[in-house]
This record gives sequence, structure tokens and C-alpha cells, in this order.
Amino acid sequence: MRYFIILLALTTVSCDWAKQKTKQSVNKTGEVVGKAGSEFVNGVAKGVEKTFDSQIEISSDLKAHGLKTGKVLISSSDSATDNILTPYFIFDGNIDQPVTIKVISEDGLEYGRVTQQLTGKKGEAHYVDFVFEKRTNIDGRSKITVE
Repeated sequence: MRYFIILLALTTVSCDWAKQKTKQSVNKTGEVVGKAGSEFVNGVAKGVEKTFDSQIEISSDLKAHGLKTGKVLISSSDSATDNILTPYFIFDGNIDQPVTIKVISEDGLEYGRVTQQLTGKKGEAHYVDFVFEKRTNIDGRSKITVE
């Protein structure tokens, strides 16, 4: 009977020990997976950001008026994917005129165009949203022209 009680006590202690070790192992594994997942997500985000590094061409007329671009963002509207182009415009001269932005595929085919009034004074810089129709999904390898 004494051996049975000792065996029962050892089994209970070892089960608790095994549970604790299993719990620690699962927690450690979860931590490693969480870190790896976080690194993966950060890597994907950086990859997406680089992918959207499209070629931007500003017409010689707008360049002569002092228009330059900085970073260009691509985002989605409520009903479409990647149909909003938001360039950061830098104004080295006064501009108040309509501009047309075209999106051209890698194959040289135009697949999006929008025209709107662009206004900026010398020394200003700001983002401007250009919302394309919902079927225009701006590809990161597209060429974008500002005319």
C-alpha cells in the first residue's frame, strides 16, 4: 500500500510537471510563431510598399511650372481595390490648372485616366487624391503620367 501511495504521488507530481512543461513549451512556441509572424507581416508590408514604387512622369509643361512629386500612395476606396492614387506634390511655382493622370500597364496600354483641378502656391507641398473608377486597380508596376 505504501508503494502504491508513493507511486500515486510520483505520478501526480510528474503529471503536473509534464503539464507545466507542456504549457511552457506551448507558450514559447507561440512566442516564436508570433515573432516570426510579425516579421513576415513586416516583410510583406515592405514588399508591398516597394512594389508600389511606380514610375511617375510629369509633363515638361508642369515641370516648367515647378511641379515635382515626392512619395506616391496607392489605396482603396470602399467599393474597389487600389483605385486611389495619392501623390505628394511639391510646388516650386504657382499652379492652378486641370491635370490629367493616366495609368499605363507594363505592356504600354492605358487603363485608367482621371482629370481634376490642381492648385498649389510656390513653397507649398501636399497630398492630392485622384480617385479612379472602381475597375481601375492600379498595379505597382504601372507607369503613371501627370499631364
